[in-house]
Amino acid sequence: MPTYGIYSPVTTPQTAPAAPAPTIIAKRLTLTLGSGEGAVAILKGIDLTVPNGEVLALLGPSGSGKSSLMAVLAGLERATSGTLSVAGADFVGLSEDALARARRGRIGVVLQSFHLLPTMTALENVMTPLELAGIADAEARAADELRAVGLGHRLHHYPSQLSGGEQQRVAIARAIASRPALIFADEPTGNLDAATGAAVIELLLARRAEAGATMLIITHDEALAARAARVVRLADGRIASDTAA
Repeated sequence: MPTYGIYSPVTTPQTAPAAPAPTIIAKRLTLTLGSGEGAVAILKGIDLTVPNGEVLALLGPSGSGKSSLMAVLAGLERATSGTLSVAGADFVGLSEDALARARRGRIGVVLQSFHLLPTMTALENVMTPLELAGIADAEARAADELRAVGLGHRLHHYPSQLSGGEQQRVAIARAIASRPALIFADEPTGNLDAATGAAVIELLLARRAEAGATMLIITHDEALAARAARVVRLADGRIASDTAA
């Protein structure tokens, strides 16, 4: 007697899981500072997509717009026009409070000017953002990160008691302590000697790998840029080239 397939295994077509959206999608981003005759166009129509987990190096001469682009992508500066999605959030449309919440614990930023709080010790500067992000072991993790950058003996020193290179290392520890999904680093080794800079870069890349994070590094160091999967060069507020490293 024919079975008409009733004893045949029933199979359900399998669909591959959708690929995660890119961490960053920027379209036609512009940034103009000032107004009227004094207005200066800093970014002039940037289109940039950064996949999840990519390490991207951003290069260009001084004044090319590198730091301004990073500030806009990190939500520290508002684009004048264009669209920007970062980790699925609309960084152009969000309020300042919503932007702060979107960054908290998810985005780590190392700025050239450090932005350490002068009334807090090195340990407190690293620990406080962890506490705000609701991380339970904030103090222990902050101390561990400071030891990892060679500052275990400076935990209770204030920024005014630290050298520029030490302040830079505190800023790096603060940026990576929360294991963020997205890391921005503006000349992270600019104030460090060669040996310390090399050790810090290894730490940054190791922490990025552990978290599977996306990383954008602004650098003048071609050797560091070669460690990235992709190199984007800026010139006069525009992307001049975008190539695999």
